[in-house]
Amino acid sequence: QVQLVESGGGLVQVGGSLRLSCAASGATFDNYAMAWFRQAPGKELEFVGGIRWTDGRTSYADSVKGRFAVSRDRAKSSLSLSVNSLRPEDTAVFYCAARSYNRVSHLREEYEYWGQGTQVTVSS
Repeated sequence: QVQLVESGGGLVQVGGSLRLSCAASGATFDNYAMAWFRQAPGKELEFVGGIRWTDGRTSYADSVKGRFAVSRDRAKSSLSLSVNSLRPEDTAVFYCAARSYNRVSHLREEYEYWGQGTQVTVSS
């Protein structure tokens, strides 16, 4: 059973940075893709960025390109999201997700496994 556990959220000021982590277990992830989604208060869950586990190829939502970066550590089975130049509109619960297919999707319904989420709050 795949398990995903996020950590690293918190309260940060506008313009600040955070690094979110997701510890993955329960599978060999070579044929997986993993992603980060977020859900702001009163809004739909949205794709942020994802990575193909085998070669590290990444894909991002236009709204975060240049500010957010997804990476993975294959040896540790961990996924990370570096978030920089944070804005108040980045306030959200961030979720780690995994799919047993070797291509990143921007669609939530294509991910089979989800973490519990970690809160990021950006204060002005």
